[in-house]
Amino acid sequence: MIRSDNQTPPLTRRELLSRSGMGFGALALQHLLSGTAAAEQSSPSGINPLLPKQPQFPATAKRVIHIFANGGPSHLDTFDPKPALTKYAGQPMPGETPRTERKTGALFASPFRFRKYGQSGLDVSELFPHVAQHADELCVIRSMYADVPNHEPSLLLMNTGEARLVRPSMGSWLTYGLGTDNQNLPAFVAMCPGGYPIQESQNWQAGFLPGVYQGTYIDTKHKSIDKLIENVRNERIGLVDQRRQLDLLQNLNRLHQAPRAEDSQLESRIQSFELAYRMQMEAAEVFDVSREPQYVLDAYGPGVQARQLLIARRLVEHGVRYVQVWHGAGQPWDNHDDIETQHRKLAGQCDRGIGALLSDLRQRGMLEDTLVIWGGEFGRTPTVELPKEGANQGKVNGRDHNHWGFTTWLAGGGVRGGYVHGATDEFGFKAVENRVHVHDLHATLLKLLGFDHEKFTYRWAGRDYRLTDVHGRVINELIA
Repeated sequence: MIRSDNQTPPLTRRELLSRSGMGFGALALQHLLSGTAAAEQSSPSGINPLLPKQPQFPATAKRVIHIFANGGPSHLDTFDPKPALTKYAGQPMPGETPRTERKTGALFASPFRFRKYGQSGLDVSELFPHVAQHADELCVIRSMYADVPNHEPSLLLMNTGEARLVRPSMGSWLTYGLGTDNQNLPAFVAMCPGGYPIQESQNWQAGFLPGVYQGTYIDTKHKSIDKLIENVRNERIGLVDQRRQLDLLQNLNRLHQAPRAEDSQLESRIQSFELAYRMQMEAAEVFDVSREPQYVLDAYGPGVQARQLLIARRLVEHGVRYVQVWHGAGQPWDNHDDIETQHRKLAGQCDRGIGALLSDLRQRGMLEDTLVIWGGEFGRTPTVELPKEGANQGKVNGRDHNHWGFTTWLAGGGVRGGYVHGATDEFGFKAVENRVHVHDLHATLLKLLGFDHEKFTYRWAGRDYRLTDVHGRVINELIA
């Protein structure tokens, strides 16, 4: 920083502590604010923190595509059939009804038919015929459960392992642990068409990790690269001149950073300048799906969801570590009314594309080490939601939020294909057999990616934090 009066700039709080007689206070402050050892954190020496790293032990999965069905899809109408709902439709549910967010009434039969698919005989609803063609590759967890029946905390729990406090997202944890295989693209991409979901960027936040590990948001309602990624191109000067400008800027930034120890925010800013420059060379190619053969475009089908699923394949193919594909941000799976028409519409937007994605990854030899995840923040009740002012439209043909039991499925990356794990009760209200909490799911996903969830930590504010906090257990039955 240069001032016109040739005086030195004012000291930062940290510098003031360091240069005063309270140097030990600065040491204490640095210990509280630091995240980890200097060699493991952002490096002021210019070493890229996103360079590829080895996991703690050999992994079966190297990358992740997380398809997030925002709003809470009904497990009872997709992957967890309950004949008892049809048999006892319109009758009160026997026994005590678990607490949900709103008042519900009688048992409500699924309007959708189920069929068995594959050699495994996996039951899948008519809503997902293309996904069902991969029945023998799906690992379906029917016994998921969360903590509360509300969107905000449940979204954060699923994405960050913590329902209330600021914590790094799973994508940020993974890029912190593994880096990325392509330095010209973000390591972690979150695609959500039409704007942010509930809790916005907290779903892909870096939390207390250095900001370089935060997800990069892409609004996939746009097709043009200049709208997908704002300011991705410099219209005034070419790449050579930009490189010279950036080199000068980086030198100045390094000089500024040198006396400021491990300033992770400054390091993240420096890295963001570098990444923005490099993205000009590769982002346009990766996000332009028109470069794909027509038969590939036809396989994925039309629409925004199909396009972003195809982009997801192209991103992981080009070395991006973690891709989150949001579905239902503007029109969520949160169907308190008209569940038959709304779920049919939403499934129709993504079923063909998901089926094509799984086929595409398999044909390219990538499914075996690409972990695909599908699910929402919770499920829905087997009982019909009753009218209530502000809650729904009073149609009595939808389901309320249900955190007591729901379904998530996995594919690829070393999971056990053609397998159903756990079960909800006879009516699908609560997980009762081989229950899997969100922390257990995270612990298992980390094992597939080569990490012990209890030892994969980051030191912050005097404590070693982890994605699963102080909870979680690996569900080995899900692993092939």
